Amino acid sequence: MPRSADEKKKQAALAALKYIRAGTVLGIGTGSTVNLFIDALAASTVRVSGAVSSSNASTTRLEKAGIRVMDLNEVGSLEVYIDGADEATRERRLIKGGGAALTREKIIAAASKQFVCVVDDSKLVTTLGRFPLPVEVIPMGRKHVSDALTNLGGRPIWRQNVVTDNGNHILDVHDLKITDPVSLEREINQIVGVVTVGLFAARGADVLIVAGDKRVDTL
Repeated sequence: MPRSADEKKKQAALAALKYIRAGTVLGIGTGSTVNLFIDALAASTVRVSGAVSSSNASTTRLEKAGIRVMDLNEVGSLEVYIDGADEATRERRLIKGGGAALTREKIIAAASKQFVCVVDDSKLVTTLGRFPLPVEVIPMGRKHVSDALTNLGGRPIWRQNVVTDNGNHILDVHDLKITDPVSLEREINQIVGVVTVGLFAARGADVLIVAGDKRVDTL
């Protein structure tokens, strides 16, 4: 019997628990699958020292679960970072930012020794770009960045009524077929006014957990 999307997410979240060691400080991402992971961690016998959170929403959920939230500046490097993705390839390149937390997520990923990404199989693609690519921008530079992204062949749309936890805006770039995600990530990050782009390719996931109808695969 096929699993529901929520059940797949739960299975992926549970599979990530084996990467957690007692007493460590985790990096925690944002989104529905991460919420299920936080719940699973709180219900498990593994007791961590704390977590560095990528968003205000995740911070609230961690605190309600009784998990201490810490500042990355206090912690330094992290052993493991758990997060989901909006799109992923088998090469473990990702698009993230649907929840508008991409900048903090990218910082935590960079500070982590191991990045474990948890998704259901609907997120697995051959080529990135079906999901609109989020780009966090400084508000005053939104038009300039939008024009530059158009010149790259994209169709940027301002995600109105959304302000990131950093006080910035999000442009969602449609109609991109991302055949070289590392190069495109570098190129977009060089546009003046861009805070960061939701391509996690130069530093992709180390482990990709994909939950399907019948099994959970680890790539």
